[in-house]
Amino acid sequence: MKKVLFVLTSHDKLGSTEEKTGFWVEEFASPYYYLADKDVEITLASPKGGQPPIDPKSELPDFQTPATERFNKDESLQNQLANTKVLGEVKAEDFDAVFYPGGHGPLWDLAEDKDSVRLIEDFYNSNKPVGAVCHAPAVFKNTTSNGASLVKGKKVTGFSNTEEEAVQLTEVVPFLVENMLQENGGQYSKSEDWHPYAVEDGHLITGQNPASSELVAELLLKQL
Repeated sequence: MKKVLFVLTSHDKLGSTEEKTGFWVEEFASPYYYLADKDVEITLASPKGGQPPIDPKSELPDFQTPATERFNKDESLQNQLANTKVLGEVKAEDFDAVFYPGGHGPLWDLAEDKDSVRLIEDFYNSNKPVGAVCHAPAVFKNTTSNGASLVKGKKVTGFSNTEEEAVQLTEVVPFLVENMLQENGGQYSKSEDWHPYAVEDGHLITGQNPASSELVAELLLKQL
């Protein structure tokens, strides 16, 4: 049985606003069920361990999908989510791949988290798939490979500047995912806003937005 580590944010504050953030339910539930239904064993971790914060907007009726509806009735998965492992205590050697769901939370914590950086580099240098969707490619801000940014010269995508403008958070976020990936030397590309789009470059798999999360899981599973 293949084993995949899911890494979720522990950050719940949307910048200096009074609003809450966290991870986006669809970007967790959709890949989770896609992989779990194909007998992949999934372990959940977050920087602080325990219950990671859910972005309240992702629970609104407009953003429900079959996967989120299934999650809302799935007590077993909700219990698993409430008890995520502490990120600093998990090791790449125990898993076959790692996946990062998005939501705005990772921009603040996982992008700067030394345990996350170490983990990604360990997976990548062991030729194991590393997947991230939407805002989660923020986790590559400080990762390196062979002395350069891990994304340098690689095909990547992530939440686009125009999508960030559409949700009116351009001035709130600490950095824009699209800009950061390009500044780090990534070959950034995107599709239309809100359309499914994922790119694969070696063991690095990235998706543009919430609608792309299952696509990333599909590419991850093919590599496994």
